[in-house]
Parts: sequence; structure tokens; C-alpha cells
Amino acid sequence: MADDAILRRQFLVGASAVAAALSPATPSQAQAAPAVPPASPAVPADEPLLTLTPTEHAFIIAAVDTLIPADEMSPSGSACGVDVFIDRQLASAWGGGAKMYRSGPFHKGKPEQGYQLALTPREFFAAGIIATNEWTRITYGKDFDRLAEIDRIATLKAMESGKAEFHNFSSRSFFNQLHSLALQGFFSDPIYGGNRNMVSWKMLGFPGLPATYANKVDEYHDKKLVMPPQSIADFS
Repeated sequence: MADDAILRRQFLVGASAVAAALSPATPSQAQAAPAVPPASPAVPADEPLLTLTPTEHAFIIAAVDTLIPADEMSPSGSACGVDVFIDRQLASAWGGGAKMYRSGPFHKGKPEQGYQLALTPREFFAAGIIATNEWTRITYGKDFDRLAEIDRIATLKAMESGKAEFHNFSSRSFFNQLHSLALQGFFSDPIYGGNRNMVSWKMLGFPGLPATYANKVDEYHDKKLVMPPQSIADFS
């Protein structure tokens, strides 16, 4: 992240490299900032949450809106449905650790070994949100979703660098998982809950399901393909 903020353009430039693959299927004491109200729920009335509690949902909204703020490029992360995507993923078989080895023993692994905890992804996120809110209450006196934007940015930067000290928990590991799901939610097919109205695909000029354009490979070789994007739902 940049020194002054999580720059939107840096986030998108780094993330756009994985968009096509995803689409088919220390803390420094900042000056006191004005208090802001907690994040407002972004889930439509007809799209209830599957697993996140209200406290967890408020955290996720605040986090994805900090990583993906509304600007001239797209709406905010929650307005794009990234929080819905994360809720669905955590409620899925993956979130329940269906294909994870969980019989132990569990030893501290190296970063290149990936996820090495006994917790399921759902349990990991629940614990990570609790740990983050505990840290921000100690550091700023309130939960993460109630922080001013500058303090939310500082918190995520501290987590990313591992300087946010969580009790028996890696703030860096949690940030990496949160950031990864936010990326997936923003760039994946809308059928999974995120990328609402295909906003990220329109921003990138990505046409959607790659297999449906196989017949245009030769015609548009070294040329720009311009057409409205289509999702899995468009072919159902």
C-alpha cells in the first residue's frame, strides 16, 4: 500500500492481472478524526446474509469499501456486492473447510506453504474480525467499522505489514485472506454475488466468459474486442 493511503489505482492495476482467471467460475497514532457512523448494510432486502452476523457484516462492508472506495472508476466494494460474495463464500463448502485436512498436528508453517491453521475459513474470518476489532478498540477506542477512513486505512496497512499485534493470531494472514476474497468478489462472475452489474468487467473492457469468444480469436488477433460483457447467468 502507498504511504498515504490504499491507492485505488494501485489496487486495481495489481488486481486486473487476475481478473480473467477469477471471472469464470505500523499503526501510527493519527490525529483525532471526526467520528463517523457505522457502515450501512449493503445487502438488498431480497438477498439476506447466509452466515455473517451483523457485527461481522459491518466489518466486511467497512473493509471492502476501504479497499475499493467509490470513485470515478466504479462504485464502492459493498455497492458492487463484494460483501455478498464474501458472505456466500464463507457459507459455502469451502467456508466450512470441506476439502481441508483438519486432523493435525498443526505446526507453524512458512509463508510459502499457505494456509496452515486448524480453523475453517469461516472460523478464521470470525476470529480475524474479533481480533481486528479488539486491536482497533485498544488503538483507536472503537470497532473497525466505526473508524474514520484514515484510521481504517492505517489499520489495514498495519495488518498487511504484520505490525498489528493480534493475540495468538496473524494480522498479516488475515489481511491476505480478506484482500484475496475482496479481489475475487470484485472481479468474479456476478452470479457469485459480487461484481454487481459487471462494473469491474466494464471498467476493464473484459467481455466475460472467455470460452464463448473462441471463434473470434483469429478475427481479433492483436485487435481490441469491444462488446458488452456477459456473465454465466446470460447463458443459463
